[in-house]
Amino acid sequence: MGWLFIAFILVQIFWGRYVYQQPNIFQDYGLIRNSKIFLELFLGLALGYCFCKILYLTEFLLGWVYIKPISGNALVLILEGLLSALGIAFAEELVFRGWILTELEKDYSQKTALLVSSTVFAIAHFLKPLSEIIRTFVTFPALFILGLTLVWAKRSKQNRLGLPIGLHCGLVWCYYILNVGEQIEYTEKVPSWITGIDGNPIAGILGLTLLTLLAILIRNMAVKSDL
Repeated sequence: MGWLFIAFILVQIFWGRYVYQQPNIFQDYGLIRNSKIFLELFLGLALGYCFCKILYLTEFLLGWVYIKPISGNALVLILEGLLSALGIAFAEELVFRGWILTELEKDYSQKTALLVSSTVFAIAHFLKPLSEIIRTFVTFPALFILGLTLVWAKRSKQNRLGLPIGLHCGLVWCYYILNVGEQIEYTEKVPSWITGIDGNPIAGILGLTLLTLLAILIRNMAVKSDL
């Protein structure tokens, strides 16, 4: 995947220069070098991390999970989780909310671009055998809503990618620490389709509900930025 992403970057440089006569195509995608994008990245990071924490704390308060101390070296786990999450978030946001969304917006309405890019995002994360698709189907609408949220996050900040990268990174980072650090133990008091199938926090009704609330919050930010 790393080599594919490098190839993607090289193709985009060629695509920008020779198709759109744009020497800095990544600026069109939302990678704008100024202080705002870094502030928005940190804002998104905090928001995504807190959202994931709130999800697990809600499950803990309801008696659905136990939260244990981190297993292993906490500092190493936190740092490697942050680096991994940042790499994943940067790559996926540049592809889905950068390239794909921008290309769609050139030929279609903003609403169509929003829906199509979010659908592509969900499908790309849901490529698996049919039996697994059926078993984990609740994940698909959650991924679709997450795709919508990340597009609205970009549009709420004048199409800069800082907020969606940060938001995406915060979600992955928190989940990485809790999962790899073996902090979560399910009590099995409720079915996994409520708490999250296979321990995936958004593959359950509670995760889907809270993700919808996050989407509403970010959408309101996007609407206000257009006023």
